[in-house]
Amino acid sequence: MRNKLKVYRAMYDLTQEDLARKLGITRQTILSIEKQKYDPSLELAFKISNLFKVKIEDIFSYSATEDYKDEWPPIIR
Repeated sequence: MRNKLKVYRAMYDLTQEDLARKLGITRQTILSIEKQKYDPSLELAFKISNLFKVKIEDIFSYSATEDYKDEWPPIIR
């Protein structure tokens, strides 16, 4: 899942530590989300979008093609 978390964090002049504290999570979690190594839970995605007062889709985007990089169009078996 792609995200613009780093962009939104920069717009509000927040460090990873600041954002993590506001969300009740670790700085390492923020880092992992920003590097797209970790997809947040739905609950955390809502918390993040509510904090920035935007829709989840403004920060996070998903493409079905990400699941089928080697096989597009996907073959349904």
